[in-house]
Amino acid sequence: MLAALLAVGGCKAGDQDGDQGGGKGGGKGGGVSSGPAASGSALAAVSSLTVKGRAPKTGYERSEFGSSWVDTDDNGCGTRDDILKRDLKDVRFRDGHCLVASGTLTDDPYTGRDVRFVRGRSKVDIDHVVALSDAWQKGAQKWDRDKRLAFANDPLNLIAVDASANRRKGDGDAATWLPPNKAYRCAYVAHQVAVKKAYGLWVTEAEKGAMKRVLGGCPTAELPARSGGR
Repeated sequence: MLAALLAVGGCKAGDQDGDQGGGKGGGKGGGVSSGPAASGSALAAVSSLTVKGRAPKTGYERSEFGSSWVDTDDNGCGTRDDILKRDLKDVRFRDGHCLVASGTLTDDPYTGRDVRFVRGRSKVDIDHVVALSDAWQKGAQKWDRDKRLAFANDPLNLIAVDASANRRKGDGDAATWLPPNKAYRCAYVAHQVAVKKAYGLWVTEAEKGAMKRVLGGCPTAELPARSGGR
């Protein structure tokens, strides 16, 4: 999974100042750009994002984004199981095709470790790369319910990750949290840029700066496709 994503995104592992976490797709030490942004790259796309202050969190509830893990693509399976099927290896099903009973998250994006998934006692979460609360404070509170539901279940914004790392992330943006796995940071931030661009969400000045620092280490990294997986 990691090798394939880095190859597609043109990302290389590297260092990032500070003690923030990271993800799969690295920035280089100190956030110094290794070259100008390529046309159509994730780094170039950062400049297209609107910069505004964070709006109040007032009114945010998970329910504002609809019921959790609904079947938005009408394939008979909830979104959570769709992402588990996409991201886990050695998947076994409870019902033969949909309810994932077990599997292994190899090379977890946020930690780089292998994490075992067993339904009902899982150490694997499905994370919103752009957290719902972060989205709420940067434009989503003005959306209608259908758009929020689509956002919450969009595979572009969803990845299976180590649960403990995901809990540490909370609703952090690129300025406040990056996954510990430095090799994933380019891909992680590129996904955030792609999601915010696709949905018209804004970024804070600090967030934009953090995105540029990370992507400066992989200036040719492309934006993930809208249907993107890992």
